[in-house]
Amino acid sequence: QVQLVESGGGLVQAGGSLTLSCEGSGRTISDYGLGWFRQAPGKEREFVAAIRWSGGSTLYADSVKGRFTISRDNAKNTVYLQMNSLKPEDTAVYSCAASSRGSGSRWSSQYDYWGQGTQVTVSS
Repeated sequence: QVQLVESGGGLVQAGGSLTLSCEGSGRTISDYGLGWFRQAPGKEREFVAAIRWSGGSTLYADSVKGRFTISRDNAKNTVYLQMNSLKPEDTAVYSCAASSRGSGSRWSSQYDYWGQGTQVTVSS
């Protein structure tokens, strides 16, 4: 079993930055693909970014490409999401997820474990 715990959310003004962290426990996640998803009130959960187990390949939603960066530190069992140039439409609960497939994916159905999420609020 893998437990995932996110941190780093908060309130920030438009144009600001935040870095989210997601630490795994229970077993190593170094061989898992990892992803970030978000869900705004009244909306479906949507893909944000994903990273391959090796860190050598990443995927981004078009809406965040060029502003967000996903990275991982396998020694710390942690995945990060650096968010720059934040916009009010980025406001959502952000959750990390781990996939035993290893490759990282934009499809939520391919993830086996999920964190509880952390709130990000961007004010205009």
